[in-house]
Amino acid sequence: MINWSTIDTVLLDMDGTLLDLSFDNYFWLEFLPSRVAEHRAIPLDAALETVRTLSASTHGSLLWYCLDHWSEMLDLDVEALKKEVSHKVSMRPHCAEFLAFLRDLEKRVILVTNAHPKALAIKVQASGLDQHLDELVSSHDFELAKENDGFWDRFSRHQDIDLSRSLFVDDSLPVLECAHREGLGKVVQVLHPDSSTDPGERSHFTGIIHLDELMVR
Repeated sequence: MINWSTIDTVLLDMDGTLLDLSFDNYFWLEFLPSRVAEHRAIPLDAALETVRTLSASTHGSLLWYCLDHWSEMLDLDVEALKKEVSHKVSMRPHCAEFLAFLRDLEKRVILVTNAHPKALAIKVQASGLDQHLDELVSSHDFELAKENDGFWDRFSRHQDIDLSRSLFVDDSLPVLECAHREGLGKVVQVLHPDSSTDPGERSHFTGIIHLDELMVR
């Protein structure tokens, strides 16, 4: 599936690729709405609609991922709420094995996430991901989300990497489309980012269920 001799750098998404997306879906669709309902003294379905409306208004932009923005809009400390349930953060199957495999291949491995730096810190503390990676990068450092045009040019110049000799693994089709447009040599889509749901449909990109499918020399 991967000709590793053509790859110098491996770029990996966090939520849905290395970590189980079930945590985020639980947080945003269940836990946070319940706290909004409690804080505003409104029914749970109304609170869920509030969260969904706010989400729709910024979807696809960096604000959508910004914990400070969400805290301001909801008048809640969203960072503290994430910490409260951080024990639910978990790695996806074969994640540690795959990262060890990349280390054996002597590839440069960089986490590239849209997660807000505060969310990234919470998940790193909960998972220990930083022990397996060369670098951890939040798109907030570049003032663009990964699905925004221009992100990958900014990222590659800052990191001094050749995108054409890089592998990128992510679960988001819009993010992968942007990466492909901007010159990533190989992109792979994770089809089962959330263990609590069924796998998604295959796209025109190479698709995998688990990371061990890439562990072929």
